[in-house]
Order: sequence, then C-alpha cells, then structure tokens
Amino acid sequence: MKKNITSKYCHFCHNNVLTVDYKEVSLLRRYVSSYMKITPRKRNGLCALHQRRVARAIKQARIAGLIAFVPK
Repeated sequence: MKKNITSKYCHFCHNNVLTVDYKEVSLLRRYVSSYMKITPRKRNGLCALHQRRVARAIKQARIAGLIAFVPK
C-alpha cells in the first residue's frame, strides 16, 4: 500500500502542545471555515482528543466574544 505524501497530522500532537487555550484566537481561526463553522477532523487532520478540545475552545471563544458566531 502506497503512503499518501500529503497525509495530515495532528498539529497539537506533532508540536507537543498540552493545552488548547480559547484566548489564542489566531490558532483557533485555522480550525474555523469561512462560514465560521468548526471544520471536521477529515479536513483539519486533528486527532479525536484534540478535535474535542479545539471545538470546546472555539465555543468558549465565541461566548467570550473573541470569535464571531456568523461571518460579517
């Protein structure tokens, strides 16, 4: 079986990041689509654990007013 060269990897596991903070808006914007929806795991390449943590952080940032719920 041929390995895909463009295989995705979990950004947080690869860089050994332990926590996902809701105040890091520039990092969280990578995991939100142009319609301000949380991107699925197949698209962003995160593992299941970090996908849950990123989703929770995005939701916290939305409530805090750091990320918009809908696009302008």
